[in-house]
Amino acid sequence: MRKKYLLLTLILGSLSVSSFGFAYKTPIKIEKEKIQGKKENQTKILYKELGLEKKLDYDVFEKALKGYEKITDKKKNVLTIVDYAKPSTQERFFVVDLNQRKVLISSHVAHGRNSGGNIATSFSNKMSSYKSSLGFYLTENTYMGGNGYSLVLDGLEKGINDKAKERYIVIHGADYANPKLAKSQGRLGRSLGCPALPKSVYKEAINLIKGGSVVFVNGNDSNYLENSQYV
Repeated sequence: MRKKYLLLTLILGSLSVSSFGFAYKTPIKIEKEKIQGKKENQTKILYKELGLEKKLDYDVFEKALKGYEKITDKKKNVLTIVDYAKPSTQERFFVVDLNQRKVLISSHVAHGRNSGGNIATSFSNKMSSYKSSLGFYLTENTYMGGNGYSLVLDGLEKGINDKAKERYIVIHGADYANPKLAKSQGRLGRSLGCPALPKSVYKEAINLIKGGSVVFVNGNDSNYLENSQYV
């Protein structure tokens, strides 16, 4: 009788795993899922504390924070998010202090002239493409150039944005990034690929993020998601 009972138990166990597609979870897997769940919950709490719910999609913030955590040589707990999935008529440049859990700057920002009209839809890492580049960057030094006070960006993603220095993709101020233009002509003016900021905020933004902070540039591009090592 006992042998029959054991045989029946084994058969039912086999059915529950193979026939119905249930997978047995090891204690290690369960613990990993718990940790992941806690991390996701913490990210959602931070997102709400920052008051970004009506300004930036949660999935963009989650990608930015995920990549930020993977970058080990950053020197500041400040994260800048540029969301080119949004139209230029809206604020889409956010500087977040992760220690203070506070948004320091929320601003308009221009994209490259060949990336699109009001919304950037095409991105490139090529010289003279005049397009914006997606992905993660580290900020470096400042200098005075043709566009005045500017911030050097080091593209961290090979084949995606690692030509940023050669292309002189920097953060700078520009009259064409004035949000008043967006109201009058339906979009901001466009750059040669740089994330250009309004003259009213660019110096403050540069001074906050210069010297080793993370910048994430987001856009609607499935190729980036497939090839990035950070998201």
